[in-house]
Amino acid sequence: MSSVHDETAADWLQIIRSEYCEMPGLQLTRAQAGRLWGLDDRACGALLNALVGEKFLRVTADGRYTRTVIGRHRRDES
Repeated sequence: MSSVHDETAADWLQIIRSEYCEMPGLQLTRAQAGRLWGLDDRACGALLNALVGEKFLRVTADGRYTRTVIGRHRRDES
């Protein structure tokens, strides 16, 4: 892998993190995420899986990618 490719992936990961931080409650399917960011399915899947791997995102039972919230209080879950 070239360093340019790594920087591009790092840039995309930061863009995706920023979108999820700016829009609390954002839940996207892989297809929706690909359309939103203009990514092909393979690249989108790799980026989303990387964020799941670092526990920034999680996948819901219905296949949506959503932000992992640590230390959430019950009153915030309504």
